Amino acid sequence: MKNGISLLFSIIMILAGTSSPAQESNQQTVEPADHGRALVNPQMGWTMHFYSNIISNYGSKLKPSDTLDDFPGLSCAYLRVPWSFLEPEEGKFNWSLLDTPAQRWIDKGKQIALRISSTESWMRWATPEWVHAAGAKGYNFTVGKGVDENGPYWEPDYKDPVFLEKLDNFLKALAARYDGNPNVAFIDIGSFGVWGEGHSWASSKLPFDHESRKVHVDMYCKHFKKTLLAISDDFAGPGEPGRHFPITDYALSKGVTLRDDSICVQPPPKSWFHAEMAEEFWPKLPVVLEHEHYGSSKRKKAWGDGSLLLKSVEEYHASYMSIHWWPRILLDENSDIIHKINRRMGYRIQLKKATFPKHIHLSEPFTITSTWANAGVAPCYPGGFSAFTLKDEQGGIVAAFCDESFNVRDLDVGPAGKAPTKTISSTFAVALKTYGFAPNTRPGTYDLYVSVGMRDGTPVIALPHKNDDGHRRYKIGTIQLLPSNS
Repeated sequence: MKNGISLLFSIIMILAGTSSPAQESNQQTVEPADHGRALVNPQMGWTMHFYSNIISNYGSKLKPSDTLDDFPGLSCAYLRVPWSFLEPEEGKFNWSLLDTPAQRWIDKGKQIALRISSTESWMRWATPEWVHAAGAKGYNFTVGKGVDENGPYWEPDYKDPVFLEKLDNFLKALAARYDGNPNVAFIDIGSFGVWGEGHSWASSKLPFDHESRKVHVDMYCKHFKKTLLAISDDFAGPGEPGRHFPITDYALSKGVTLRDDSICVQPPPKSWFHAEMAEEFWPKLPVVLEHEHYGSSKRKKAWGDGSLLLKSVEEYHASYMSIHWWPRILLDENSDIIHKINRRMGYRIQLKKATFPKHIHLSEPFTITSTWANAGVAPCYPGGFSAFTLKDEQGGIVAAFCDESFNVRDLDVGPAGKAPTKTISSTFAVALKTYGFAPNTRPGTYDLYVSVGMRDGTPVIALPHKNDDGHRRYKIGTIQLLPSNS
């Protein structure tokens, strides 16, 4: 009678979808803590202005061996230079100007980003002088005055056919080197407007039309089909608030993301203008922010205590933020706010909880239930799949499993401390023999690691958890493998 009652109890629990006391006693649950430190991950991070138009700003004081490894969350060296520095003679290129600093960061597993400008407010020939000599039309200007016959600087007519022909040839050469290069995070559409920002208020002051700007978007998209492109918000007008503008809507339709070059340029309440515009971009593409030169921002009383910088990350759902000054001065004077930004900028994939068996039998299915959240402000654009790995005492991989049904790209973002969660149940088997073939796996007690990455279980995304094996896998417990029951 007693055995009959136990059998009936088990049947009822199975029909009810619950587990027996024996099954429950075999379960263990962990809740990994977020260690709070900065993460370096694809499509997010701090971008250091190694060249900021003038090549002495701001990497010139760094030794060749110094890649700012002490700056938390730094993922990218940003190289912004005039076109004339790279093609001083037609068809002859000075690529070493980019490649030298780039290789320093690439050697450390970091990336670069580029902007090549055609107009500057501090030198006459940002567009190479040989382009003008070939017949390209343009305008002399004086900063603050606009078009000036005797002005010291020159701005091209951005629709001039000679200018466009020479620019097209240059972009073709640039794309041959950098389009699809995994070491390049993004490239700005920088050939239009002073400093490459898409406006002329600090140069000729001419009202270039939408079609003029569109030509440059099309030209970049023609040559760069793989690498992410970015357009400055100022293409729509430096101080024009709003969500929709013809040129930025057009750029978005071509897969170009948004870059805002205007953070903390002016004192509050006008610390930026286009957070509303960013609402169109960030659900699909990583948004890039650039703050004003730090020293200039402080002099204008536009910086405050640095909290505005964090606020801009929140409002824009930003994935990248610039280091637009001498980097260690910025870090030393803003370390607290930089650490706060690092806990929010981009994406931050957390394993909130995992439940898994204490012991399992070889070849028999078992389930791991895991709960995930994205504690950042932006989606995990590259995406990734949860994976679990069993390793022996020597670090050898005993078994590897990936659940392709769940992509962390689909995790929603929320306010700080209120990220939505998603729970999944993943069923695996060690040395499954259903088809007659299985890895040669022995019984024993093994460490269980979690990771996020490729469909084959290769880790890609750094998680904010301890016990990293050095390959972006994180130990969460142990499981004992028992001999097969069969």
